[in-house]
Formats: sequence, C-alpha cells, structure tokens
Amino acid sequence: MSDDLKKGLEGVIVAESELSVIDGDAGKLVYRGYTIEDLAKGASYEEVLYLLWHGHLPNRDELSEFKQAMVDARGVDDDVISTVRQLAEADENPMAALRTAVSMLSAFDPAPEDAEPTDETVNLETGRRITAKIPTIIAAFTRIRDGKEPVAPRDDLDHAANFLYMLNGEEPDDVLADVFDQALVLHADHGLNASTFSAITTASTLSDVHSAVTSAIGTLKGPLHGGANQDVMEMLKEVDDAESDPLDWVKNALDEGRRVSGFGHRVYNVKDPRAKILGERSKELGEAAGTLKWYEMSTTIEDYLMEEKGLAPNVDFYSASTYYQMGIPIDIYTPIFAMSRVGGWVAHVFEYIEDNRLIRPRARYVGKNPDETEFVPLDER
Repeated sequence: MSDDLKKGLEGVIVAESELSVIDGDAGKLVYRGYTIEDLAKGASYEEVLYLLWHGHLPNRDELSEFKQAMVDARGVDDDVISTVRQLAEADENPMAALRTAVSMLSAFDPAPEDAEPTDETVNLETGRRITAKIPTIIAAFTRIRDGKEPVAPRDDLDHAANFLYMLNGEEPDDVLADVFDQALVLHADHGLNASTFSAITTASTLSDVHSAVTSAIGTLKGPLHGGANQDVMEMLKEVDDAESDPLDWVKNALDEGRRVSGFGHRVYNVKDPRAKILGERSKELGEAAGTLKWYEMSTTIEDYLMEEKGLAPNVDFYSASTYYQMGIPIDIYTPIFAMSRVGGWVAHVFEYIEDNRLIRPRARYVGKNPDETEFVPLDER
C-alpha cells in the first residue's frame, strides 16, 4: 500500500478544532481545556453544551437563559409525532426512526428559509432546537412501540431528568438523573469520529444543520460506530442466561474466535477515561439495587482481557450495564448516544463553517484504461 494512501483517513488531519482532544496513550479526554473527569464531576449536560457551543462555561444567568431556551424547544410537531407513531408501530429500527424524524423536523423549523448558511445566530438556534427535541422523539418512539402513549415534556426538569420522565412516565430519583446526566456529558464529543466527520462533510457543502445532523445519525447507525454498548449488554445477558462463569465464557469465546464487544479503540491505547467513570456508576447502581452481578461480571471480563490480551475497555463496555440497571431498553442505547453526541456534532458544524472549505478527498483510480477497453454498441453486445 502506497504511503500516500490512507485507508479510512487514519492519521490524516483535515481540520483544526478547539472543541476536544484525545490523548490515546495517556487515556485523557479534554473538552475545550477541561478534563472529562472535572466536567463529569461538576458540570451538567446543559453546561457542557454551552461550553462546546459558546467556548466558555456559563455563569448562573447564562445557564438559566440557556436552559430555558432548551425547555422552550422540547415540543415536537404533531405531524412528526404521527410519523414516529407509524414507524414505532411498524417496529422500525430506532436509529432509522430517529434519522427520519430529525430530517422531518426541518420542515417545521422556524428558521428563515432565506437565512445564510453561515448565519451563526440562526445555526445556533437551529442546533439548540434539534438537541432539545431529540429526547422527545426517542422517548415517544419507545413508548409507542411498547403500546403506551407519549409523555409530554416537563418544563421543570433538566435535560437528562426530563428524558427519563418522558421515557418512563415518572420522575426519576436524583441518583438516576445524575447518572444519566453524567453519561450524556461523557458522550458529548470525541474528536473527529466518523459521525462528526459526516456532519462537517455535509456542512462543508453549506447545507443546513438538520441535514448535517441527519447525516451524522445515519453514520452512527452503522455497527462499526454506534451500537457497541448494545452488543456488550447482549453479551452480558448471554453469559447470565447460560449461568456461565464469566471467566470461562470469555476464554471459550476467544478460543472460538468470537469478538468480545466493548474492548479496544481506534484512538485509546489504554483504558478509556469515560469507562472508568461509568464503571463506578455501574457499581453504584448495582449496590443500590442489592446486586453487583452486572458490575462484577464486567470487571471479571475486563481483568482477564487486560491481563491476557492487553485489551482495555472503551466507554461502551460500562455504559451497557449502567443503562441496563437504569431500566433503559437495550435497542435505544444508540439513539441515546445520538441524543448526547448531537451537542458535539452541532459544535463541530459551527466551528468548521467559520473557516469553511468543501471537503473533497480523492481516490486513486485502479480500474482499466481506455486502451484496455473497446466500446461495443448495445446491439452488438
């Protein structure tokens, strides 16, 4: 393979960004200069959104105004909910349903049709509306699919707590709300991953924010990007259903050449810092429920793979048991990923189009040359 061919664009720098940076060797993740540990411990998801979109952490007045704007944008047009209902009743893939609904939101968005594609105010307001509405869409889809009616958003709950309320029909306790809020913070941005690159590629054409986010959702739907935590939870359930010793199970899986989900990362060479935080929350939820089954099963597998294979867990490994112990259906783990990552997608769109250049890579042609072919008319073929 030639040195100038970079399959998957690995190692290729296509943009400069102030949003997030990953140190894969040290296991560090930073949003705009703040470590993920500090943000997860001390900042809400709304604060992190503000940080990503505005470049600084908000003061109390700025946060209050921002949160109110988010609350005001949570409602989703009846026609969109009607489409979500049709998709849910047809048992459509949740990510496909979310992609369709977000695309449809653009038809009802109040942004001026003649707005410049680079209008910062219009784009910011549009991104905020999309971010506020995605939880409403996911919760409505899930409830309708389960034979229940959607629950309207509340204006007295924060972003994370309101989603859990709309999903379950009851206000979550403080611990569940805090764990979920922290999970949203941890997933909000992660450099120029596949879905984020998809978003800025779309934005580089000066298309609209809805198109960029829809493109990103479609990219996240792919199993090589999103969905790993769903695979992890199905794996843990398989171990539990078989009443197997987790250590025996993972050894057999490796002997059979099976892939163990939730391990390894294109960027991290050590344990994902987000996995460390969610591992602690998974343990906390288990202790509150009176059983550490899922946490201990996970740590057994982690310890073995780290010792024997040098493989460290990524964020998906512990988000799986964390979400499961919160009662969240497994097949909406990836939509929840989108619910968080939309903050990063939107931030990267804002940043990229400030100094826009159409993203247009090239491919090396390896096909036939004209001197190797002869055109034959249709009737003579």
